[in-house]
Amino acid sequence: MSIFRRLFGKKSETSDQVPNQERGKYMPEIKLPADERFTINFKANGGKFLYCENLDEIKESFNAILTENDWQDKKAFLIDDRLKELFKDLSLNSTNKISESSYFLSTCEYLISDDGSLLISSNQIAEKKLKELPHHFIIYATTSQFVENIGEGLKGIKEKNKNKIPTNITTIKHFKTADDKDFLTYGSSAKDLYLLLLEDL
Repeated sequence: MSIFRRLFGKKSETSDQVPNQERGKYMPEIKLPADERFTINFKANGGKFLYCENLDEIKESFNAILTENDWQDKKAFLIDDRLKELFKDLSLNSTNKISESSYFLSTCEYLISDDGSLLISSNQIAEKKLKELPHHFIIYATTSQFVENIGEGLKGIKEKNKNKIPTNITTIKHFKTADDKDFLTYGSSAKDLYLLLLEDL
């Protein structure tokens, strides 16, 4: 059962699993489900996510992000035309010039559970480098995009794009603001990132 259904009020059956403290000390640890691991790791990386059960909630959450940051009249850097269609009734103001934009609106390839990162490619960012993109990201994704690790994500990209494998494949992992830099994030392009996550399973 999805962690999001458990967190947001759907009643679940009582679990028959033995709690970790009652298991023998040499028993392997119980591995958390992919969605739960992603959530923990993503938040630890400094990401902000809004779980939505339908497209109406996605649009409400998107509007709330724009209001919170005073971006209603600002332009979004947008490469993916499907998002233009998705948010068309919200009068989305978009541009294909980074210099004119306040935030980057995009999809991603996969959500990586093991480290809470987002796998992206030229399908989302063309041939741009992460550091060239706006500091603020709004990413739209679905719960069917969870994978265990980067290897599984790369395999999925290859299977989906048999005719032409995208280039510029990378992960976004550090979402903390520039003020939060430490030696572990030195040299990375930390982004202020919102994830709009749609339940589609």
